Amino acid sequence: MRKSLLALSLSVLAGLCAAGISQGQCLSGSRAFPVDNIWNAPVDKLPVDPNSAAFVATIGATKPAHADFGSGDWPPGSDSPIGIPYVTVPGTQPKVPVTFYYADESDPGPYPIPEDAPIEGGPQSSGDRHVLVIDTDNCILYELYDAYPNADGSWNAGSGAIFNLDSDALRPSGWTSADAAGLPIFAGLVRYDEVASGEINHALRFTAPQTRKAFVWPARHYASSLTAAKYPPMGQRFRLKANFNISKFSPQTQVILTALKRYGMMLADNGSSWYISGAPDPRWDNDILHELSSLKGSDFEAVKVSSLMLNPDSGSAKPQTSVGVKAVQPAASEKGPVSGAVQFFRSGDKTDPLTIYYSVGGTATNGTDYVQLPGSVTIPAGQSALNVSVTPSGRQTNKGNLTVKVTVAEDLVYSIGAQQSATVTIADK
Repeated sequence: MRKSLLALSLSVLAGLCAAGISQGQCLSGSRAFPVDNIWNAPVDKLPVDPNSAAFVATIGATKPAHADFGSGDWPPGSDSPIGIPYVTVPGTQPKVPVTFYYADESDPGPYPIPEDAPIEGGPQSSGDRHVLVIDTDNCILYELYDAYPNADGSWNAGSGAIFNLDSDALRPSGWTSADAAGLPIFAGLVRYDEVASGEINHALRFTAPQTRKAFVWPARHYASSLTAAKYPPMGQRFRLKANFNISKFSPQTQVILTALKRYGMMLADNGSSWYISGAPDPRWDNDILHELSSLKGSDFEAVKVSSLMLNPDSGSAKPQTSVGVKAVQPAASEKGPVSGAVQFFRSGDKTDPLTIYYSVGGTATNGTDYVQLPGSVTIPAGQSALNVSVTPSGRQTNKGNLTVKVTVAEDLVYSIGAQQSATVTIADK
């Protein structure tokens, strides 16, 4: 079982928190990987896995959940801050060689590991000793397991994985990473800044004591010899049940619980029951985080995510929202002028605002014959449709009737339904 207590000197940790992940331009909000990635896909509307009850019972229906991150250190006086640390570096960070003892399933170096990179459990740790480094200029995530520095600046490690944060590519099937499931660790961490912002918009990482000799998408590796169906496979997604009442919890905890309901958590390693991973930060209030311990295993359910898979070798998830456009006022006129209108609409998940991109064609000239249409429109959260006016300029006469054709453009976060285009006709009188 890999330990989950990770160490970093408080002075270095404070510097990391001050630097923040926002230094780079490659993360979309607090998300890692493209917005269409399975880590960033809501699972609150997906079906319950048929083996959910057995999985929960095996992990522990009465076992409490646990925030495996916080402020300070554990055990007290050990100088081992609680959580999985990471460090950000610029693209100019020198790269150093890394020697792996699981080289056949590791991405070869060199890796841009700074001299003072935080190591899980601290320099003297005998645990997982993860090292997580993000090159924020090139959008690359580097992760090591069982990492030890050498005097010459090189490193030895059990395994290592390199992830392009702009890509949905998965590791080769059967390969581990710095995590047992072959998944990125950073993508599933709870981080203080995102909780403080009021929203976590990705799945979390958690551990279970016993797992099956199997993995499900998007995981790539198993770490068990157990074959019974009651054991959950690596990569199994769980979510907090929709009817779990979160109103009694502090606002900070509610952010985490809301994420657990909407995005859930992914089984990534063998460890303690329902241990949820996060990054250490001196700003965490451990008493508030302890509220998570009032959750128990029976408050969770396993989710079947296979319907979102487009390609077993890609983390890209099938959009859960379909969009279209229709002409609700197809006739406009230069006289007046009288506006026409098109309506952009969506089906599926309406929790978040949705930006729909479109192109404009037809015989009329955008910005000349009618008021400029910008090429995108955002439907507010909770709404299923939004009308956009097509307003003639009132200046272009004697041209005959002109047309404005609006066509929805493809995007990663939605699919396009049958109504992809709509036309408004502008009469010249």
